Amino acid sequence: MLWAQTRTEAVLTLRNGEQVLLTVLIPVALLVALSLMSVVPMPEPRVGSAVARILALAVISSAFTGQAIALGFDRRYGVLKRLAATALPRWLLVAGRVAAGFAVVAVQVVILCVTALLLGWQPPTAAGALWAVVLLVLGTLSFGALGVLLGGALRAEIVLALANIAWFLLLLVGGVALGVDGLPSWLVTVVELLPSAALAEGLQSALVDGSAPGVRPVLVLIAWGVAAGTLASRTTKLG
Repeated sequence: MLWAQTRTEAVLTLRNGEQVLLTVLIPVALLVALSLMSVVPMPEPRVGSAVARILALAVISSAFTGQAIALGFDRRYGVLKRLAATALPRWLLVAGRVAAGFAVVAVQVVILCVTALLLGWQPPTAAGALWAVVLLVLGTLSFGALGVLLGGALRAEIVLALANIAWFLLLLVGGVALGVDGLPSWLVTVVELLPSAALAEGLQSALVDGSAPGVRPVLVLIAWGVAAGTLASRTTKLG
């Protein structure tokens, strides 16, 4: 039952043209642009830094923005109510969405890493790759919880607007496109506490430096995931 639910959720996501644009095409285009053009300041090696930031953006796109919008419209059209009335237990519905989210992120990671290799990216050490996987898992869980929190509590039209606005804000001033060092000093303290900056910074350490990300990025991701998951469990509605 879990496999069937996971496969259904993942296939529906990957068949949706808007979701493919958000989760695959835009990240790939930004990866190529950031790697080949020097418009945005970025540490060397430039391709490695671009991979770290765009992988963070890919997680935000699928786990947060895509999840929130999909959940909001599923509630609007009564999909969740119909599924809840079947033999599927609620925990399996949630687990299926989470597992599908990981499947979509895995597809994104493969596509982006292959693209980066074609652009001249040098893969990290084994330790760096392992830390990158840990961060991607934490990031998917954290942003997935935020997506459920947003999509499970508000009307679909409001979710659509807020999720896309949040995506652009996190990209531009959330420590993704511009690293924390490239932001005004008064904004750095706030941005460092955002899960987007924590994920991008941690992936930078893992994929470029081949080292552990440090305690702060990991704690920030865990804290956001726990807080959002707790709130989502209390506020999410089926319709």
